Amino acid sequence: MNEDEFNMQVRKFLKEVGVTSQREIEKAVREGLESGKLDPNGSVKASVLLKLDGLGVEHTVETTIKLS
Repeated sequence: MNEDEFNMQVRKFLKEVGVTSQREIEKAVREGLESGKLDPNGSVKASVLLKLDGLGVEHTVETTIKLS
């Protein structure tokens, strides 16, 4: 295995996950605020599931994002 190439591929994947996830969170929160589903002083729970097919890995990251 080429460690440098592997590292680059993992970083590329994580960058894509981060950028697209941020866009989706921002869009959903804006829509939630506009529709009244979210309190502007509240928070929203978020989670991400990382799966590595064929390796039996499932890792969940959970957090609460405060809106103010």
